[in-house]
Amino acid sequence: MPAIRHVDDIPGYPAPHSPYSHAVVANCFVFVSGQISVRPGGGPIEVVGDTMQEQTRQALRDVQAILEGVGSALDRVVKVTGLLARPDLYRFGADIPGVLVAIEAIALV
Repeated sequence: MPAIRHVDDIPGYPAPHSPYSHAVVANCFVFVSGQISVRPGGGPIEVVGDTMQEQTRQALRDVQAILEGVGSALDRVVKVTGLLARPDLYRFGADIPGVLVAIEAIALV
């Protein structure tokens, strides 16, 4: 049976805004939950950036912090999924107005 660990507490990084784990570590893999461009912290949700580029940078900073918190790094990522908003096709992030991008990743620990 593989060792599976849900990571909710990352040193130096705030707890998730919602009831989910930042990442799940399974053996030598870390699965990072989808990160959207919000200001880290336990306060009210605040979207960071008005453009796709600004929001992508923030989401990637969050992915990097989570990876480093579990002993991995961006250069160990083996797969990335980016979810982009297309208001003409789908109302992405309808529950958090202003969200334009979400990013999840799988990496080696």
